[in-house]
Amino acid sequence: MYTLVGSVKSRAFRVLWMLEELGVEYKVEGVGPHSPEILAVTPSGKLPVLKDDDDIVIDSTAIIQYLADKHNKFTFATGTIERAHQDSFTCFALDDLDGILWNAAKHSFVFPEELRASGVKAAAQYDFAKSLETLEKRLGDNEYIMGDTFTVPDIIITHCYGWATSSKFDWPDGKLKDYVERVRLRPAFVRAQEIRSTS
Repeated sequence: MYTLVGSVKSRAFRVLWMLEELGVEYKVEGVGPHSPEILAVTPSGKLPVLKDDDDIVIDSTAIIQYLADKHNKFTFATGTIERAHQDSFTCFALDDLDGILWNAAKHSFVFPEELRASGVKAAAQYDFAKSLETLEKRLGDNEYIMGDTFTVPDIIITHCYGWATSSKFDWPDGKLKDYVERVRLRPAFVRAQEIRSTS
């Protein structure tokens, strides 16, 4: 039995989605960042945390990759060229999508008001649009990021799509929009969304 610690309205949603994809038993402890429950297991106070027996894993990407590796699903094997390409997409998603969105969020509502820099969101939107141009070229005509195989970076990128649109970042019609809409039709994503909407 896995325990997902963290509000599923945060990056913990990525873990929730992976758990649903895997069809494993789990429970959710829906606590917020920097809560006593989170600080008891990680000094950063960040979400999410996965409890696996007596051990824990922190960081949403580390968690979903761990789960994929452990269950040998939704990932290519370590040491293969396919895994290298998959990890490249994962790094791209974190650096060029997630990182940009998080920086804009920090200057919009996370930082104390006196530390928020003006113009950051506009710069982030520009940078994000350039990243999407790159992503569209890398995606090509693939069904998923890695061709016809659903993998870890699909979860991160599709989660970033939801985050981007709710934050008023543009996501162009065409290949990229078709891609995320296709991924969001996966039954596990639909179930995870239903759980999130009732949390």
